[in-house]
Amino acid sequence: MSYEAIWSNSDKLNEVEHIKLNKDGLDVIQTIIDKYSKTGYSSITPEDMNLFKWAGVYEQKPKNGYFMMRVRINSGMMNSAQAKILAGIARDFGRGVANVTTRGAIQFHWIQVENLPDIFERLSSCGLSSFEACGDCPRTIVGNSLAGVDKDELMDTRELVEEVNNFFVLNKDFSNLPRKFKISISSSIHNAGHAQINDISFTPAVKEFDGKEKIGFHVWVGGGLSAVPVLAQKLDIFVKPDEVLKVAEAVCTIFRDYGYREKRGRARLKFLIRDWGIERFQEKLLEYVSVSTGCGEDKLVDWNASYYYGAHPQKQANKNYIGINVPFGEVNAEELLELADISEKYGDKSIRTTLTQNLLLTGIDDKDVEDVLSLELLKRLSPKPSTFLGYTVSCTGKEYCNLAIVETKDRAKKIAEYLNEKIELDTPVRIHVTGCPNSCGQKQIADLSLQGAIIKTEDGPVDAFTLWIGGALEGEGKFSESMDCRIKSTEAHLVLEKLILFFKENQIDGETFFAFTKRVGMEELKKSMN
Repeated sequence: MSYEAIWSNSDKLNEVEHIKLNKDGLDVIQTIIDKYSKTGYSSITPEDMNLFKWAGVYEQKPKNGYFMMRVRINSGMMNSAQAKILAGIARDFGRGVANVTTRGAIQFHWIQVENLPDIFERLSSCGLSSFEACGDCPRTIVGNSLAGVDKDELMDTRELVEEVNNFFVLNKDFSNLPRKFKISISSSIHNAGHAQINDISFTPAVKEFDGKEKIGFHVWVGGGLSAVPVLAQKLDIFVKPDEVLKVAEAVCTIFRDYGYREKRGRARLKFLIRDWGIERFQEKLLEYVSVSTGCGEDKLVDWNASYYYGAHPQKQANKNYIGINVPFGEVNAEELLELADISEKYGDKSIRTTLTQNLLLTGIDDKDVEDVLSLELLKRLSPKPSTFLGYTVSCTGKEYCNLAIVETKDRAKKIAEYLNEKIELDTPVRIHVTGCPNSCGQKQIADLSLQGAIIKTEDGPVDAFTLWIGGALEGEGKFSESMDCRIKSTEAHLVLEKLILFFKENQIDGETFFAFTKRVGMEELKKSMN
């Protein structure tokens, strides 16, 4: 650690801050290897259990000896050899299942502390890591899942993502932040990295220097979801590719040194920027870095919500990528192994995760596309999923998560199946199901969202959802709005059916659900639910 923890003398630090001052979160990794993997779950101190997150490990509900582990898959990139290692971990330690998250990471459940050293070693052997996939530190970097093959990117951002990742991971100068720090780097014109909901995002832009147009980035800061969602704001600067790392470092440094450490619920960067204002934040940033002030030409065109189903041509001649649906992000070990084999036989040995819990195969020759599409595996992991199954996202839910209020994945499956049976729809409606206000299911950016809640009845409390409508990250972005109602979980499919039928019956040709909500207004949507 080469900096001074200027906040350490404050008498208002929260409990977690005191734990982190006594022991850096990264130090728990060696403690797990040397001690807890041998002495077992019951020997873990409460303080160290809090720090397990820096190893990428959370205690799993109901806190009886099992853990969730998250593996960093930065910008969604993994190769076939890495996929095989992940499949082996799922098979040997995770009851045969891996999960793709809404940030493109891979998660396992049912992990035991005795097995963590073996898993750490397996991940390291193929260039992967779970370290700092959780905790008060820079998290998995999101970006363009099609980087390097995308016809609609200004530049290939894979090396940039790798550079930024390698700088931050295991760097004790940035392992004790006030809270998590989320980075997005994308040069896709389709806002592939969900720029507005990250702490810092780099989006494609160009600017003229000495009569020559240069490709670079605009910078957004202060985005985030959870219980107090905030859309990121764009700084009035232009950043060249070789300046991305130093800008990310500077923003993270400001967050580390000036971010709030009193209340955990108000410790994200978005609260500091809200209080300072974007102008003051930019002034502070320019004390750390010298970059071009004044924006260039913004090259963002639209937002594709990270959906890539079907076969599409790459920028490389005669090559294609295929987007496939992984229902609610759950893929089993055998499927992941088979995908790795497919990528080796037909593709470029690459499998990519998306921010909608799905997967991509890249580098498929024109002559092989139909053969791949006809494979038996792609009947479940379909490149042409049914309308509602293919566009429904779900968080982990209370089956494993200690924060979730209700079960989510099974309920989301039943809702999607019901809607597919009842409604034929050409225009996708994006449905997100999340178990609690922390919003791992990202309710704020969906067309229709269900957030876990409880309803009190004469027979006692029952699982329910609050309903949210009209979120998207088009333009500067707009978060979904609450319908101020609670719906029993067993009736949620009926309410969504009414809303979607209202959309279908009143939709203008080609109109998206998001555009529809803006045109008809929330009051009309509320009426349609009755």
